Amino acid sequence: MDEPDGKNERRERGLEMMRRVYAWEVEDGPGDFFSLTVEHLFGEIWTRPGLSMRDRRMLLIGVLAGQGLNEVLDIQIPAALANGELTPDELREMGIFIMHYVGWPLGSKLCVQIDGLIAKHERRARKDESN
Repeated sequence: MDEPDGKNERRERGLEMMRRVYAWEVEDGPGDFFSLTVEHLFGEIWTRPGLSMRDRRMLLIGVLAGQGLNEVLDIQIPAALANGELTPDELREMGIFIMHYVGWPLGSKLCVQIDGLIAKHERRARKDESN
């Protein structure tokens, strides 16, 4: 039964959105940090109207690239490919565009990272097709 403030509903909505965003199975977890992340970020912010999943993903990739958070891009770029939100060509074009705003060192690292993640995605797809 939901608590009066709808916390359980937000948590379930947040867990489902996390699964969509990350493109893998996410299990419920303990702790305040996990609760805030699931219920607020994914249950309220990612589910707001006004922007598509693709729009949000593009914004997130740009923000992460601008901060040099390549470890998180290693999660977000494959998820965008797996969910069909962005094509390899679109991701490559984003890398070129972003490079000119975040600077050459961060941008060139992003472009190489995008190419590597696309190659990994394509190898996995070929392997899945052959099975």
